[in-house]
Amino acid sequence: MQASHYKRLISPLKVTGLLASMTLLTACSMGQIIVRSSQAILDSGIEAMNRETDLQLARAAIPANIKLIEGMLIEDPGNTVLRLYAAEGFYGYSYGFIEGEDRTRASLLYRRCYEHARLALQQAGLSVDPERTGTEQLANAVARLDSRAVPALFWTASCLGKWIDLNRDDVRSIAGVGNAAALMQGVIEHDDDYYHGGAHMFFGVYYGARAPMLGGDFTRSQQHFARADEINGQKLLLVDLLKAEYLYRQQLDRKAFHDTLQKVRNAPDDLYPEMALVNAIARRKAHELLAHEDDWF
Repeated sequence: MQASHYKRLISPLKVTGLLASMTLLTACSMGQIIVRSSQAILDSGIEAMNRETDLQLARAAIPANIKLIEGMLIEDPGNTVLRLYAAEGFYGYSYGFIEGEDRTRASLLYRRCYEHARLALQQAGLSVDPERTGTEQLANAVARLDSRAVPALFWTASCLGKWIDLNRDDVRSIAGVGNAAALMQGVIEHDDDYYHGGAHMFFGVYYGARAPMLGGDFTRSQQHFARADEINGQKLLLVDLLKAEYLYRQQLDRKAFHDTLQKVRNAPDDLYPEMALVNAIARRKAHELLAHEDDWF
């Protein structure tokens, strides 16, 4: 009798658990379940790519990884993590391998980068359009976000900024530079060392690439580059590359330009293993910039 009574008591609990499981399965398709269970593998894949030192291998591998992520997004379009992976992939591929040889194609890829990041930022709570909203209104909207929006803010600003940089002949695009800065300021305020101090590199370029009469500020540029160096223990060569390309070149400081790029070009492969790919790209770009030194000074 006791066993029979126990079965009658437990049976409703089993039914409730079964119904709950069915509800979860209904809410998430099998494709979404598979996608979300695979994200740990993507994390490891991105880490392995960042450690890659062979630029030819990386260039061949990145597009397939991007298309894999976009395929996963078809199954799970609301997945913010995948949106940001896609944005990062498009940015890295465009900057590292396409921009120097085909600026038109790079512009299109940065646009795709921006669209993925913008959707992630929308999911993070930004209710206004990052491009079509006035800078002050956008800054106010960004101020209402919390630290969870930092990754989406960073990649939206980065992709928008690079797209603008490659479309300088479009007056409407140039007007958006302030909006990209407003987005990136949110990263500075919540987590300034996010993505290896990427926001400080952004502002190092932002203030260094323009003459003071056009809104540039060489002192602030130096300060942001110095903070990026501090975050990375002076091991991320991209900081020096950008400093030479955008600040020293604007200042017409040929010696600083030359010496800094020589340091980048001669840096050892194992300087920063976790960011070996970025450092390899920086070394190659330093070589390319030095080849044009006589044209600029």
